[in-house]
Amino acid sequence: MKPSQIFFKKSKILPTDKFFRNVLYDKKFGYYTSQMPFGKNGDFITSPKISSIFSEIIAIWIMSSWETFGKPKNFNIVELGPGDGSLAKILLKTFKKFPEFNSIKNMFLLEKSIFLRKVQKKKILDKDVKWINNLNEIKKGPVVFFGNEFFDAIPIKQFKKINNDIFEKCFTLEKNKNIKEIFTRASPASVKTIKSYKSLKNLKFIEFPQFGLQELKKINKKISKLGGCILMIDYGYLKPNNQNTLQSVMKHKRNVLLQNLGKADITSHVNFALLKEFFEKDGLKVKNVITQKQFLERMGIIERAQIMSGKMKFREQSDLYLRLKRLLGSNYMGDLFKVILAYKFSNNTFAGFK
Repeated sequence: MKPSQIFFKKSKILPTDKFFRNVLYDKKFGYYTSQMPFGKNGDFITSPKISSIFSEIIAIWIMSSWETFGKPKNFNIVELGPGDGSLAKILLKTFKKFPEFNSIKNMFLLEKSIFLRKVQKKKILDKDVKWINNLNEIKKGPVVFFGNEFFDAIPIKQFKKINNDIFEKCFTLEKNKNIKEIFTRASPASVKTIKSYKSLKNLKFIEFPQFGLQELKKINKKISKLGGCILMIDYGYLKPNNQNTLQSVMKHKRNVLLQNLGKADITSHVNFALLKEFFEKDGLKVKNVITQKQFLERMGIIERAQIMSGKMKFREQSDLYLRLKRLLGSNYMGDLFKVILAYKFSNNTFAGFK
């Protein structure tokens, strides 16, 4: 059986999101279920791997949000898609420096990949951490959800508008086993959903994260019931301009989208205007979307780096500031990455946001 056949399973035609969900998450051959995608020897590097200072800043933000919520005696933290566990490991290490907070926090890691769970458990030896498949185990609040490069990895739908008609991009398996891109008339349900969002109005090419919004819907429900918030950091845009942002990356280089299926990462840029509209439609309050540079600088990352560098040799200092440049630089991650905060609470004073 050709590799391409594996991802179609019994279907001859699949919409973009379902096809790439199979490519990324198939239990045996999926990209995230069969290999280590992170780090120098993987296909991409995330902020926690660039510098531990990023994770320390997130830990400080989580503890400051606990203060915003009035220092409750029960405080749940859920990391969405913990990757290789690097972020969670530093969070836990930082929390231990603050005994009052550390004694009342409950740490959950939402990870559906069995392969990545094994990777995370080798790195995170803290017995207080609990891995979960869904949110049913979160019974009490408030709860803080955090996701770094979580949403971009959830496959999206793509549509093309011709005159007043909307067509959905699909992939089909031809008789010669080659994969072909086609457009079919969008379902009435899809058309209705697209037209309900102001942020998608007047676009000729539309990317819609249906699977991602379904996941966020469950999170929003928990926040609305228990109180809390969700902080998400990801690469994306605020003003859609008909771009096709689906991309494939392999060994830190661009890969042709339909080549090396199951061996290359496939992601898309996040439409933050759409996310903001979605959260507000769902009854949550939303802070203005800001850049990663704005968020980290407001949280004191430069001051923290200065303190750390005082104890370093010159070569270590240079390395630290090069890593800081990657996190904050406008030509690197500083402006491309955005930060969004949605919450359900009377107090709206959250660190990093005006």
